[in-house]
Amino acid sequence: MSQSSPAPRRVVFQYLVPVHVEVEDGLVACVTVIDETPVRDPTIVEGDPAYLGEAVQAADDGQDWPSWRFGY
Repeated sequence: MSQSSPAPRRVVFQYLVPVHVEVEDGLVACVTVIDETPVRDPTIVEGDPAYLGEAVQAADDGQDWPSWRFGY
């Protein structure tokens, strides 16, 4: 008898965070995302809405974030 593994639970959400923007001579020189900001008012982008609470808790638990991706 084979055991099937449950489908992965995945949710993508977004929320607003403050950024620090440095402009020099009309050009953006640096943008710093302040990622220590607690997650507030998350919005589902895709995935299982029932998993949102657990996903937010995981994102807000102090673990290192794996990477940054800017733009769409």
